[in-house]
This record gives sequence, C-alpha cells and structure tokens, in this order.
Amino acid sequence: MDNMTNFATYTLMEPQDAKSYRYTYFTCFLFLYVMILFVNLWLSVVIVLERALHEPMYIFLCNLCVNDIYGTAAFYPKILHDLILNSYIIPSYMCAFQAFTVYTYVMCEYSILAVMAYDRHVAICRPLDYHSKMNKFSCSILLGFCWIIPFLNMFIAVFLSNRLVPCKNHIDKLYCDNWSIVKLSCGSIFVNNLYGFIFISLYFSLVIVIIVSYIKLIIACKASLECRRKFWQTCVPHVLSLINLTVAILFDTIYNRYGSSDFPVALRNFLALEMIIVPPLFNPIIYGLKLTEVRKRILKLCMNCTKE
Repeated sequence: MDNMTNFATYTLMEPQDAKSYRYTYFTCFLFLYVMILFVNLWLSVVIVLERALHEPMYIFLCNLCVNDIYGTAAFYPKILHDLILNSYIIPSYMCAFQAFTVYTYVMCEYSILAVMAYDRHVAICRPLDYHSKMNKFSCSILLGFCWIIPFLNMFIAVFLSNRLVPCKNHIDKLYCDNWSIVKLSCGSIFVNNLYGFIFISLYFSLVIVIIVSYIKLIIACKASLECRRKFWQTCVPHVLSLINLTVAILFDTIYNRYGSSDFPVALRNFLALEMIIVPPLFNPIIYGLKLTEVRKRILKLCMNCTKE
C-alpha cells in the first residue's frame, strides 16, 4: 500500500522493433486510418443523400459506420502521434478517455449488430408486420438502446476505475483499456472485477441471442427461395461482422485477464488491434458489396461524380 501514488502519465507498450520500423508502422497505420475514414464516410454519405436508402436496415448500417469512425478516432491519431515523436506516453486522463471510447465503441458495435439481426428477423420471418414493427418510433428506441446503454455502462466502469490508486504506470498494450488501468492498482479490485464480469456476461448473452435469431432465420429460409436470397444478401454480412468482432473481443478479454507473458508479442498485438482494424475497414466494404441497393447507389453516385 505504501507504493500507491497518483501518476500524471502512463507509459504504453512500444511497437516491436519500433526504432527500426516506426516510419513503416506510421505509413501503414496512416493508410489504414485514411481508408477507414474514406469507406465509412462514403457509405454514410450515400445512405444520407439517397432517399431510397432511408429504411431501417440502412439507417442501422449508417450508425454502424458512424460508430466505426468514433471508435477508430480513439486509437489511430494517438498511435500516429506516438510513432512520429517516438514517445509512448499518455496522460492519465487521456488514458481513461481512450479506454472509455474503445469500450463504448465495442459495446455500440454489438448493440447495433443485435438491432440489425432483429430487423432482418422481422423482415424475413414476419414481412407483413415489418412496417408496423419497424416504424420511426421503434427505430428511434432501438438506436437509443444502441448508444445510451453502452455509454452509461462505461461511465460506471470508468468511475469505478478512477477511485483506484495505481502503484504502477506501465500499460502493456498499444492503447489503454479499462482492465489494463484497473490492473495498475495494488489495492482490491473486487468491485471492478465483479462489474466487468456482469457486463461482459451481458454482451456475450447478446451474442448468443443474435446467433439464435440467425439459426431461426436459417430454418425459416429453408422453405422459400426468395427468403434464402434475402438471407444471403442481407444477413451474411451481419454474421461475418459478428464472428470477426466476437473472436477479437473473446481473445482480448481472456488474454487481459488470464494471459501468459509467454504468448508471442507480435501475435498478441495483432489480435488486440484486430477489433479496431478489421471491422471498421471491412464492414462498409462487405455491406457495400453484398447489399444490392447500396451497391447500386454507390455506383450511381460514383458515375455522377465522374461526369462532373
């Protein structure tokens, strides 16, 4: 307990061989960030400008893109700044903010994917009830659920973390997350651990609900060729996004809490970064290619731009 103090800054893990390859890392991260911003902004703009896409499924997709922009803004500017200055230090308040943003991004992503699964379930299994169930009011409530609950969850988590007094100041990761901050304390973290277990269980229960809904969709689609076509076009991208995000979060959660120092650093960094590289980059690409209406509107907008 005598070692406890309030640190104004924390040190982050330095990328492997950063001294030799930091400009290569900088170029790669900059390229990824520009691509993520471009594809997500482009898809969002297409959905906003095209009135034909002002339907629940596309509105939820637009929110997914906005969330991807929000989540990546917590990581890429900071790592680019660190690489260019060759300094991996972060103020404690910025570390808490980064952890808050990364965690809310992940929870919002799960929530939006859950709402999109519900939307597809109603559209395919109960097409006659679709417009009554997925009206403007219902969509507003569902979007409120997607954004408000994750933010409230993380306000509580950050509050519980901030009451701890750290006795170390090194975070063994390329970015701050809440559990890494909690582990810096030498005091009791029982309350933080319990709260973390509750909301992790809540969101993995949400994954199970989504999987069950897709199983029901697959069973419902067996009887109709039209239903199978709808499932292939609109649900497969959701399933791919869900699997990718779940695998990344599952690894990150298990490693953060129970990981061994013998685990290869390069692989650990890749898997920790996967959730803020792959979903934001490939979600809009997958949806843009698979959803016929989106693909048509993107091509139309591209043709209009080239004519001008």
